[in-house]
Amino acid sequence: MEFFRIKGDLPFMKYALYFNAISLITFLIAVGALFTKGLHYGIDFTGGTVAELRYAKPADMAQARAAIEGLKTGEAVVQNFGTPQDVLVRLPLVQGITNAQMSENLFKAVCGARPVSDTKTACGDGVEKIELKRVEFVGPQVGKELFESGALALVLVIAGIMMYLAIRFEWRFAVSAIIANLHDIIIILGLFAIFGWEFNLPVLAGVLAILGYSVNESVVIADRVRENFRKMRKASVDHVIDNAITSTISRTIITHGSTQIMVLAMLFFGGETLHYFALALTIGICFGIYSSVLVMAPLVRWLGTSRENLVKPEAKPKDALEAEKILP
Repeated sequence: MEFFRIKGDLPFMKYALYFNAISLITFLIAVGALFTKGLHYGIDFTGGTVAELRYAKPADMAQARAAIEGLKTGEAVVQNFGTPQDVLVRLPLVQGITNAQMSENLFKAVCGARPVSDTKTACGDGVEKIELKRVEFVGPQVGKELFESGALALVLVIAGIMMYLAIRFEWRFAVSAIIANLHDIIIILGLFAIFGWEFNLPVLAGVLAILGYSVNESVVIADRVRENFRKMRKASVDHVIDNAITSTISRTIITHGSTQIMVLAMLFFGGETLHYFALALTIGICFGIYSSVLVMAPLVRWLGTSRENLVKPEAKPKDALEAEKILP
């Protein structure tokens, strides 16, 4: 399916060096931000208190956030949980305050002037009732284990992608695709470090999703390059790669454009729960297209990919082989 056709091949490889220089500069800036500023880890990784509140009517989120901010515990997360009546609160660790004290302070802040029940798990009555459903404490050790598990998952995904590409295509494509994918991941993490956005488990899930999403575009281009080497026998390597990228542009716009629309819907209308997850996906999709076209493809060329690497020579007929043996 194509919405438009481009007459002639766009000369991507002609300007590949300039684009790679830009990629290298942005990559170094992102790495520098990660080393100097670091990531702003969420409660999932640093530990803290998680509480679930049940309101008798749809909760006023602005009022709830204002009450939680009055605790002055630092950056807290207040979001709807399942229904408009359920609210999930995440509070960071505070030195000198135990989990029980934090839970009590949270309950008092939310209830305000409402009368508290004897069990101290609900306040108010009728339409103003607020019930404390559960309180859980996420220790720093748990956060450390989650971070280590996430890092291990990232490494395993990268190793799996390299093995798949090396088997399906050739090692040059595997190395180029992984460098391009790591470029995307570092850029995402660098932007989160530069702007101080919260890095939590949903964002990590988004990063892992981008790894798979970005490699899909790389596979499409690599498959077209291999096909072109079979069809365009007399074409140069640059011409083959330019044709492969140009012929997939329509598919790229349709696929990534429709995906980006859905992700932007989550970003603008999904609320705080999905905000940073959708933000990571938005950045990753844009850079995933860029890296597949202007990072992966030039690296494939510079690593010395040729027709002989991808297309096996045709086997000579048995009669021809015997004739060669007879002739002096």
